[in-house]
Amino acid sequence: MEQTAHKPSLWAMIKKGNTSSATAALGNTGLAILKGIAAAVSGSGAMFASAMHSVADAVNQAFVFGGSVLAERKPTARFPTGFGRVINIFCMIAVIVVTIMAYETVLEGFHLLQHPAHASNFWLNFAVLVVAIGVDGFVLIKAMKEIVRETHTQQSGSLFSAALKNVGRAAPPTRLVFYEDVVATSGALLALIAVVVAEFSSFQLFDGIATIIIGILMVGVAFKVGYDNMVGLIGVAAPQAIEDKVASVILNAPDVTDINKLRITQEGRFYHVDGYIELRKGLTLAVADDIKFRVRDQLLATPDITDVTLGIIEDNGVRDWRRDSQAQITRS
Repeated sequence: MEQTAHKPSLWAMIKKGNTSSATAALGNTGLAILKGIAAAVSGSGAMFASAMHSVADAVNQAFVFGGSVLAERKPTARFPTGFGRVINIFCMIAVIVVTIMAYETVLEGFHLLQHPAHASNFWLNFAVLVVAIGVDGFVLIKAMKEIVRETHTQQSGSLFSAALKNVGRAAPPTRLVFYEDVVATSGALLALIAVVVAEFSSFQLFDGIATIIIGILMVGVAFKVGYDNMVGLIGVAAPQAIEDKVASVILNAPDVTDINKLRITQEGRFYHVDGYIELRKGLTLAVADDIKFRVRDQLLATPDITDVTLGIIEDNGVRDWRRDSQAQITRS
């Protein structure tokens, strides 16, 4: 009974999965079907490119949602640091899918440049792409709100600027959804322009040009997401803002005089803190331990910090923590 109570149910883990990727997977599945039908009926290359992008997005984000669910598993004796980096593996699989789809899209674009084809069923293409812009735009707004929520940002200015500024600190699946849907929304808009140009002008090459541009944008997303997750798999230091926040909590604790060493690593959207703090001279071991545990508990109360290991040493009389931002920390 104890083991069952400790281990979360599958449904509980699913509910903790990344909601942006789940919403994006469902939305892009519907869009891929609509765009695929429209591309087959009309022969539009830009519509084909947009459909390929939606297929890639749907597969990616389904993979990523599954990874985000597995990443919520609690640490075990065999995996004591938890499963945070599982999501990076799933995102790398998603990158492979995007790269393949991007290659096929660029290839189709060059084919259309060599053999331009006049697309039919203009209003079908127009309606599907307007729906696509609406759905992708909705998913993009949801991802931006998720970035603001995950990074605990006080939004000032537009939602897009706040999301763009803090996307690097968001969870890997949220970053993937944000980057992909920026491209998906702009790609659908570009495809809509291509359909209109092809219908009302004689410039038939624009269909192929738009298809190639969409494919190149997909390559850009694959490169960016691939790089971010490669770094995450290797093990990356926490962003400066997180380090400053942790240092502020430590330095504002009574009887803490300095930080001797501090290392914060990021796994998925979680952070592990490891360091040595310096305490004022003359404290007994029992009092020093109480201070250490109090600081540890304060850090663990911070959202997304899941593991804290602190050592304590007596103040060595040397200022070890020299971050410029620390000058702004007001000691209590």
